[in-house]
Amino acid sequence: QVQLVESGGGSVQAGGSLRLSCAASAYTASSNCMGWFRQAPGKEREGVASIYRGGGGIYYVDSVKGRFTISRDNVNVYLQMNSLKPEDTGMYYCAADVPCSQKAYNYRYWGQGTQVTVSS
Repeated sequence: QVQLVESGGGSVQAGGSLRLSCAASAYTASSNCMGWFRQAPGKEREGVASIYRGGGGIYYVDSVKGRFTISRDNVNVYLQMNSLKPEDTGMYYCAADVPCSQKAYNYRYWGQGTQVTVSS
């Protein structure tokens, strides 16, 4: 059974930083593409970043390029978020599946989400 557990969300002021973590089993992390998605109230779930099982194939949505960094080790996936903006506010979800995709409907496995709130 695939289990993903996110942590690290919180409330920060604009310009601040947060680091999100997604804990997965070693098998899950080594066998799947891992992605971070976010969803603001009333909006669709948006692909933020993804990283393939070998650590390559990194993708970022244009709005976070230069500010966010996705990384992974054997069992965890991280999202370092710097220079946060109010528009980054939302529930952030970790997802796993193959192949890598920026579309939420392509992922079967999801965590419960962690809230990120950025105030101006």
